[in-house]
Amino acid sequence: MDLTSADDRAEVSPHAPRRPGRTRLALGRVARRLLDLVHDPAGTLRRRVEEMSYGYPVSVVVTADIAVVVSAVAAAALRSQYFSTGVPFLAVALLFACYPLLFFFDLPPKPAVFGLSALTAQALFLLQPVSPDCSPLVLTVMVGMIGAIAPKRVSLFWMIAAVAEIVVFYALGSAELVQVYVVAIVLGWMVGLMLQFQRQSLDQERENQAIRSAQAADDERRRIAREVHDVIAHSLSVTLLHLTAARHALETDRDVDEAIDALGDAERLGRQAMADIRHTVGLLDQRPSAMTPEPGLEDIADLVSDFVGAGLPVTYHLIGDTAAVSASTGLALYRISQESLSNIAKHAPGAQASLEIAVTPGEVTVRARNTLPQGPAPRTGRGMGISGMRQRTATLNGNLSAGRSGEYWQVRARIPLAPDEVCPVSGLDDPLTMVRDAITSLTRKRQEDR
Repeated sequence: MDLTSADDRAEVSPHAPRRPGRTRLALGRVARRLLDLVHDPAGTLRRRVEEMSYGYPVSVVVTADIAVVVSAVAAAALRSQYFSTGVPFLAVALLFACYPLLFFFDLPPKPAVFGLSALTAQALFLLQPVSPDCSPLVLTVMVGMIGAIAPKRVSLFWMIAAVAEIVVFYALGSAELVQVYVVAIVLGWMVGLMLQFQRQSLDQERENQAIRSAQAADDERRRIAREVHDVIAHSLSVTLLHLTAARHALETDRDVDEAIDALGDAERLGRQAMADIRHTVGLLDQRPSAMTPEPGLEDIADLVSDFVGAGLPVTYHLIGDTAAVSASTGLALYRISQESLSNIAKHAPGAQASLEIAVTPGEVTVRARNTLPQGPAPRTGRGMGISGMRQRTATLNGNLSAGRSGEYWQVRARIPLAPDEVCPVSGLDDPLTMVRDAITSLTRKRQEDR
């Protein structure tokens, strides 16, 4: 009987596939990097530096590496009398040994690698003292690099280790100007910290910018959703009123002409609604498109006429100087009036309705109310109507109330007028209002010509 398990048999099976060892994987990685370096030296180096840059630009990393090369070569050149010993060349080789390891192997640039190589190379340089000497600049650059990529406590440790090495060799009589060297090392560490603080601030700013962009996109989507809702709610309400009038004319009086007129008005409003929806949804497109003026305070009279023509009895009163109302406030008044009348046509058909807009020197007030229908009192639903009106009003630092007021259902909004919106001299129009009126007149004239 074979008492060996299936796993044991699998391990001893000569036909089982063997996983390549770590050595073969490492050699394969080195070979691939060599091939890439031969075919595209600049691109391969740039990609590898970007992978190890800790978020810094490639130019910053390359500049720091050049500083290491310059300081090491200068320190070795000052020891020309020691070239026969080979120690200066060994120090430079130890200092540069970390770069091939980081390039050919997927090793992150750890502070210990830079710190040990710099301390070892500096010790070899100081074993053969010269005067003047620039070898401590190697520690200055390396401590700065560690300060730019490592946590503060880690970089502080390597800075103290570098200072301690200089002090020890000074005590042994192998170093001079120890005060200057210590100050240079500390300053190098502080430069590295400043680079890290700048990188962290830049990362935070990029994150905040991404958040602000997302919030702006959400706000724009909500605004467009409110616009589409207002257009659709108004158009469908008035269209349904016309269709109801046409059906009533056919059922009761058999008046075909009246039904045709009602259906024609419904078709006209439907086409106008489709054009408004296309215009509003077109705001989502990034390509430039022809922009038409937004409706304003002067368009409310036509809005009321549409509802009256559809069979909703509405009385409209406008009091005050309309030149004091800006374009943004006029658009809000138009949308609030549109939504209020649409809600009346939807929830209280046949009710007597009134729309009043009063412009005073300090604020503009719009009030839409209607008689309560028979049955239970209407309730504010969970739709976008009233909430959208409140958001529009709040955007302009106003307030809106909606609910039962005695025998009426009332929507009342108050919007303050900014000081620069009020014309200081009576009889003169606001320039922005004049431009807006001119654009509106030209647009209407072109539509009539068509």
